[in-house]
Amino acid sequence: MQGSSGASATTRRKSEGEQTGVSTGGIELNGMVLKTAPAGEYDRRIVLLTRERGKITAFARGARKPGSALLAATVPFAFGTFRVYEGKSAYTCVSAVISNYFEGLKTDYIGACYGAYFMEFADYYAQENLDGTDMLNLLYAALLMLERKEIPDRLVRYAFEVRLMVLGGEFPMDVTQDENLLKASRQAFYHMITAPVGRLFSFQISDEAMEEIAIRQDKIRGRFVDRSFRSLEVLDTLLQIQYNH
Repeated sequence: MQGSSGASATTRRKSEGEQTGVSTGGIELNGMVLKTAPAGEYDRRIVLLTRERGKITAFARGARKPGSALLAATVPFAFGTFRVYEGKSAYTCVSAVISNYFEGLKTDYIGACYGAYFMEFADYYAQENLDGTDMLNLLYAALLMLERKEIPDRLVRYAFEVRLMVLGGEFPMDVTQDENLLKASRQAFYHMITAPVGRLFSFQISDEAMEEIAIRQDKIRGRFVDRSFRSLEVLDTLLQIQYNH
């Protein structure tokens, strides 16, 4: 075993972050922006994965106006504390303290594509009004590893996929007992299923085991997940182009 996954997503201090917008009233939620879309002429509709309330939808009024305090805080990968007001069908985000924008991914196109897939996969499994701590910590740790490059991006991807499916209650645990797999592959699956998030990405495997895990996990995902992911299709295309060159 080698490497480390980094700090928990829920223990970063607000004083390390960047204050944006108004900060009075409402409720504070710790989380990350999973996706964003224009709403009206100047607003943004964002989906947050939060520790306290799982996945929520919020509107950031005026966030697309030049100079808006919420302009940079309402983009994918932005992690921090969001102050929101709860409405009947959605929340309104009025301010944010952003502690990590994952700037390293902005200069790593392939890493950013992996990250975009992680966000889309998390959006698929995240649920509203449920504690999102474990999923948020997993996503945060995975994005950190994409930045740090301590293990291959591909290994980060499959470890993230496996653990997210475990959290979603859809991963077949008996894969660790499948004698058709290499011992190293079975051990790797066991690690990905059971290791604390702080040590989840602290391992290396052979190329042979990596290929076997990829093939098996692709089949498992296809069996349990009832949709395709645009970000994964883009990633696979880019990796194929990279391989051919």
